[in-house]
Amino acid sequence: MSVTIKDATRKDIDRMLPLLEQLFSIEADFTFDPEVQRRGLSLMLDGCGKHRAVKIAYTEEGRLVGMCTAQTRISTAQGKISAVVEDLVVDRDFRGLKIGQALLAAIHDWASARGITGLSLLADKHNTQGLAFYQSQDWETTDLVCLTKKI
Repeated sequence: MSVTIKDATRKDIDRMLPLLEQLFSIEADFTFDPEVQRRGLSLMLDGCGKHRAVKIAYTEEGRLVGMCTAQTRISTAQGKISAVVEDLVVDRDFRGLKIGQALLAAIHDWASARGITGLSLLADKHNTQGLAFYQSQDWETTDLVCLTKKI
Protein backbone atom coordinates (compact mmCIF):
# COMPACT_ATOMS: atom_id res chain seq x y z
CA MET A 1 0.00 0.00 0.00
CA SER A 2 1.26 3.44 -0.89
CA VAL A 3 0.84 6.30 1.55
CA THR A 4 1.92 9.91 1.36
CA ILE A 5 3.27 11.84 4.33
CA LYS A 6 2.61 15.57 4.45
CA ASP A 7 2.26 18.46 6.87
CA ALA A 8 -1.20 18.68 8.36
CA THR A 9 -3.32 21.80 7.99
CA ARG A 10 -6.33 23.05 9.91
CA LYS A 11 -8.53 21.33 7.30
CA ASP A 12 -7.20 17.97 8.52
CA ILE A 13 -8.17 18.41 12.19
CA ASP A 14 -11.55 16.67 12.01
CA ARG A 15 -9.95 13.71 10.22
CA MET A 16 -7.21 13.47 12.88
CA LEU A 17 -9.66 13.28 15.79
CA PRO A 18 -10.67 9.62 15.20
CA LEU A 19 -6.96 8.69 15.25
CA LEU A 20 -6.50 10.43 18.59
CA GLU A 21 -9.59 8.62 19.87
CA GLN A 22 -7.95 5.30 18.94
CA LEU A 23 -4.71 6.36 20.62
CA PHE A 24 -6.33 7.55 23.82
CA SER A 25 -8.37 4.34 24.06
CA ILE A 26 -5.14 2.48 24.90
CA GLU A 27 -3.60 5.16 27.13
CA ALA A 28 -4.79 5.01 30.73
CA ASP A 29 -3.78 8.59 31.51
CA PHE A 30 -5.93 10.30 28.88
CA THR A 31 -9.62 10.48 28.05
CA PHE A 32 -10.70 11.40 24.57
CA ASP A 33 -12.62 14.67 24.40
CA PRO A 34 -13.02 15.88 20.82
CA GLU A 35 -13.24 19.56 21.76
CA VAL A 36 -10.09 19.38 23.90
CA GLN A 37 -8.17 17.48 21.23
CA ARG A 38 -9.45 19.86 18.51
CA ARG A 39 -8.15 22.79 20.57
CA GLY A 40 -4.79 21.04 21.05
CA LEU A 41 -4.43 20.33 17.35
CA SER A 42 -5.37 23.93 16.55
CA LEU A 43 -2.63 25.15 18.90
CA MET A 44 -0.15 22.78 17.24
CA LEU A 45 -1.05 24.13 13.81
CA ASP A 46 -1.00 27.83 14.77
CA GLY A 47 1.99 29.98 13.93
CA CYS A 48 4.90 29.43 11.62
CA GLY A 49 5.56 25.78 12.45
CA LYS A 50 9.22 26.37 13.24
CA HIS A 51 8.92 24.77 16.68
CA ARG A 52 6.14 22.26 16.00
CA ALA A 53 5.38 19.62 13.41
CA VAL A 54 2.18 17.74 12.66
CA LYS A 55 2.68 15.05 10.03
CA ILE A 56 -0.13 12.97 8.55
CA ALA A 57 -0.23 9.87 6.37
CA TYR A 58 -2.93 9.36 3.83
CA THR A 59 -3.74 6.75 1.18
CA GLU A 60 -4.04 7.26 -2.56
CA GLU A 61 -7.81 7.45 -1.98
CA GLY A 62 -7.30 10.35 0.44
CA ARG A 63 -8.05 8.45 3.66
CA LEU A 64 -6.08 9.81 6.61
CA VAL A 65 -4.53 6.71 8.25
CA GLY A 66 -1.81 8.03 10.57
CA MET A 67 -0.39 11.04 12.34
CA CYS A 68 2.54 12.12 14.47
CA THR A 69 3.38 15.38 16.21
CA ALA A 70 6.57 16.85 17.64
CA GLN A 71 7.58 20.06 19.37
CA THR A 72 10.91 21.53 20.32
CA ARG A 73 12.35 22.21 23.76
CA ILE A 74 15.70 23.26 25.10
CA SER A 75 17.59 20.42 26.76
CA THR A 76 20.07 21.51 29.40
CA ALA A 77 21.25 17.89 29.61
CA GLN A 78 22.25 18.00 25.94
CA GLY A 79 22.97 21.71 25.74
CA LYS A 80 20.90 21.80 22.56
CA ILE A 81 17.42 22.02 21.19
CA SER A 82 15.67 18.66 21.25
CA ALA A 83 12.16 17.63 20.30
CA VAL A 84 9.43 15.64 21.98
CA VAL A 85 7.43 13.28 19.77
CA GLU A 86 3.76 12.84 20.64
CA ASP A 87 0.62 11.38 19.20
CA LEU A 88 2.13 8.77 16.91
CA VAL A 89 -0.85 6.70 15.86
CA VAL A 90 -1.73 4.60 12.84
CA ASP A 91 -5.32 3.57 12.19
CA ARG A 92 -5.75 0.03 13.55
CA ASP A 93 -6.81 -1.21 10.08
CA PHE A 94 -3.52 -0.03 8.57
CA ARG A 95 -0.96 -1.14 11.16
CA GLY A 96 1.94 -3.32 10.09
CA LEU A 97 2.35 -1.50 6.77
CA LYS A 98 5.36 0.65 7.81
CA ILE A 99 3.24 3.80 8.11
CA GLY A 100 4.50 4.44 11.64
CA GLN A 101 8.07 4.15 10.36
CA ALA A 102 7.33 6.64 7.60
CA LEU A 103 5.79 9.12 10.04
CA LEU A 104 8.77 8.86 12.40
CA ALA A 105 11.12 9.31 9.44
CA ALA A 106 9.25 12.49 8.48
CA ILE A 107 9.57 13.80 12.05
CA HIS A 108 13.26 12.84 12.03
CA ASP A 109 13.78 14.78 8.79
CA TRP A 110 11.89 17.79 10.18
CA ALA A 111 14.06 17.76 13.30
CA SER A 112 17.30 17.23 11.42
CA ALA A 113 16.55 20.16 9.09
CA ARG A 114 16.33 22.36 12.21
CA GLY A 115 19.61 21.14 13.71
CA ILE A 116 17.84 19.08 16.35
CA THR A 117 20.01 16.14 17.36
CA GLY A 118 17.78 14.36 19.85
CA LEU A 119 14.20 13.14 20.03
CA SER A 120 12.30 11.84 23.03
CA LEU A 121 8.82 10.48 23.55
CA LEU A 122 6.53 9.20 26.24
CA ALA A 123 4.73 5.89 25.77
CA ASP A 124 2.15 4.13 27.89
CA LYS A 125 4.03 1.47 29.86
CA HIS A 126 1.21 -1.03 29.25
CA ASN A 127 1.23 -0.54 25.46
CA THR A 128 3.45 -3.53 24.75
CA GLN A 129 2.78 -3.39 21.00
CA GLY A 130 3.81 0.27 20.87
CA LEU A 131 6.87 -0.27 23.03
CA ALA A 132 7.98 -3.18 20.84
CA PHE A 133 7.54 -0.96 17.77
CA TYR A 134 9.69 1.81 19.27
CA GLN A 135 12.38 -0.69 20.23
CA SER A 136 12.38 -2.04 16.66
CA GLN A 137 12.96 1.55 15.50
CA ASP A 138 16.08 1.90 17.71
CA TRP A 139 14.46 4.01 20.43
CA GLU A 140 16.15 3.45 23.76
CA THR A 141 14.52 3.30 27.18
CA THR A 142 15.79 5.49 30.00
CA ASP A 143 15.60 5.45 33.77
CA LEU A 144 13.52 8.65 33.72
CA VAL A 145 9.92 8.68 34.91
CA CYS A 146 7.36 11.20 33.73
CA LEU A 147 5.59 13.15 36.46
CA THR A 148 2.78 15.62 35.86
CA LYS A 149 1.09 18.35 37.88
CA LYS A 150 -1.94 20.38 36.91
CA ILE A 151 -1.80 24.15 37.24
